[in-house]
Amino acid sequence: MLISLSIAFVCFYVVHMAGITVGYHRLLAHRSYKCPKAIEYFFVMAGYLGFSSSPMWWATLHRAHHRYTDTRLDPHAPRFGIWEAYIGWFLHKSYAEHLKPETCSKDMINDPLYKFLDAGGNWHKAHLLNSFINFSLRGVMALVWGWEIAAVSLLAALLVQQMPLLLNVICHLPKAGYQNFNTADTSVNVGWVAFLTLGEGWHNNHHAFPGSARHGLKASEIDPSWLIIRAMKALGIVSWMNEITINTKYKGPQKPTEVEIVSDSATAVPATLAMAPSLSKTELTPVAVLSQHTRSANHRRPRTKVKQ
Repeated sequence: MLISLSIAFVCFYVVHMAGITVGYHRLLAHRSYKCPKAIEYFFVMAGYLGFSSSPMWWATLHRAHHRYTDTRLDPHAPRFGIWEAYIGWFLHKSYAEHLKPETCSKDMINDPLYKFLDAGGNWHKAHLLNSFINFSLRGVMALVWGWEIAAVSLLAALLVQQMPLLLNVICHLPKAGYQNFNTADTSVNVGWVAFLTLGEGWHNNHHAFPGSARHGLKASEIDPSWLIIRAMKALGIVSWMNEITINTKYKGPQKPTEVEIVSDSATAVPATLAMAPSLSKTELTPVAVLSQHTRSANHRRPRTKVKQ
């Protein structure tokens, strides 16, 4: 019984974690690959049933995180408080002006499923809806398969829910890991976080190339989420994807390791992420203004060799 429950726990954990990494993150937030809507919904709901709340809320805030990394406008920058970066941002009630889906997630606002799960943009209602659906599912599982399976599923889902929160902090602590790219932010690669999150811990690689479906670049940087996407591409389920590899030298101000840009958009935040509305001087603090100016100057992309 213990062995069976342990196997069930691992299976639930992997499914829900893949829902976040392959669904919420690399598909919704970054549009790093294309797949049928049914496959999109499968992965997104796998993540949703891991207590990840509104998909539109998640993708919107993550896109803002990349645009405003390490500034006051970053939804979860550890430099301004570990608690806020870990869970404080999660507890806010509604979208700030620079975080509105109408600005950051135009590709999602008309999707009926995502609109429903977003609960009208009220974060508290969206979180409550997510909790209600998750606990209801485990109740049904208890009736059908017994309380042991339901409890294991619940435990795995709650653990998965903590992983992105943990990553937001650990992978932006410079001493916690290493950088392959001089990205002018605090993002680092952390192996043990990558292990727990199916490859999401290669965070510096991700900040260097946010639109890439592949995060682990070196042979030692195992990226299970990328392997899932690549397998779907081989099966014809994924019709297109962005990828970077370790084969071609990339010269630029970021001082990266050798990489190959397979698509220009592999270096970019999604085109659907428009600039935030004009903000007042009081909303853009000096540190945010300085950081944005610095990143703007340091992130001009040089011409790159594009694989045909």
